[in-house]
Amino acid sequence: YRAILSGYDISYLVNFISKEYKRVSFHGTEAKLIQLQSEAIRIPLLQKETTWDGYENEFKDAVRGLIPNGVQGMVFGDIYLQEHKDWTERVCKELGIEAIEPLWGKDPEKILIEFVDAGFEAIIVSAKSDLIEEKWIGRKVDRKFLRYLKNNNIDLCGENGEYHTFVTNGPLFKKKIEITKSKTITRNGYWFLDTIEYSLYDLVESATHRRIKSST
Repeated sequence: YRAILSGYDISYLVNFISKEYKRVSFHGTEAKLIQLQSEAIRIPLLQKETTWDGYENEFKDAVRGLIPNGVQGMVFGDIYLQEHKDWTERVCKELGIEAIEPLWGKDPEKILIEFVDAGFEAIIVSAKSDLIEEKWIGRKVDRKFLRYLKNNNIDLCGENGEYHTFVTNGPLFKKKIEITKSKTITRNGYWFLDTIEYSLYDLVESATHRRIKSST
């Protein structure tokens, strides 16, 4: 969103999912939900399966395939983790494209407040169980959640993986995603939102619904 406001033309969304689980690693979000998000935003999605050991090479192969289509850079959401930024810059340099970091060095509290105030709606889909209570899983990111994070000295944007979110609506969206049935599960020290049913509908003609049931 910040990149678009800065004048960049976003031609593709790129997403990598676990080859074993068919879900986004750490987030636990299933592949089909990411596909719906792409449809809701109306930006084409390149979604590739990857393994932990082969991630960098598989990442490069996927992005390299977009370069002949005119892709000149890639947007990342790092805020202050230098190790992550170093990796993105190195990999992009090796691919011959620009690493774009519109959030780098920004104040995490301002980022979160601007995100909410801009009208984005995101739900918490995973969190470290020793830091964040189960009751927050599936709830929206809002000022109440911000206060909870501040009161418990938790990184406000989850930069160290304290929590992960899934955006269901916002200024870029032409359609909205609604998760209508889900349950919370725990695995390896994390809470995860296991989505069972979700709907995609047009924001103008909200009567047009398409209900989808998870295959898991």
